[in-house]
Amino acid sequence: MATRSFPFSTLINKQTSVFPALDDADVILERRDAENLVLMRSERFQAMTDGLRLAARSLSIIARANRGLAEQVFAEELPWLTWLPAEARLECVTELLDHLLAGADTGLLVPFARALREWTSTAEIYSDPELARRLRGPFSTTEAADAPRPGAAGA
Repeated sequence: MATRSFPFSTLINKQTSVFPALDDADVILERRDAENLVLMRSERFQAMTDGLRLAARSLSIIARANRGLAEQVFAEELPWLTWLPAEARLECVTELLDHLLAGADTGLLVPFARALREWTSTAEIYSDPELARRLRGPFSTTEAADAPRPGAAGA
């Protein structure tokens, strides 16, 4: 599906420029001081959520029947899984599938997106053996200093 972008002010000042674009595209309203907004026709939104729900449920069924196959499918779509230790891959796949299924069912996909970002970051850490080693510890506290509690007197 195509998208078209407009400054948010165009919606406020010239709606006649924005709404016709919805006939053949979703519209991204770009805002300077806040997150961008997306406008789309309800039929396209419903089709997207129905398709997502079906895909998530289907993938979940496959994963329950054959975890190895689910990992293989995810590894093909998410090649960074290879950087995770073998025991963490299954945990990652399970968590992402659970969040995807819950999100498809409820329409709340932010937890899935958050988990995907977190697992991607974790894999990136494992891709650098020196960084992974340093983050495992031990940690030197010789140069550590107590930080004042936020809101405490003198802070």
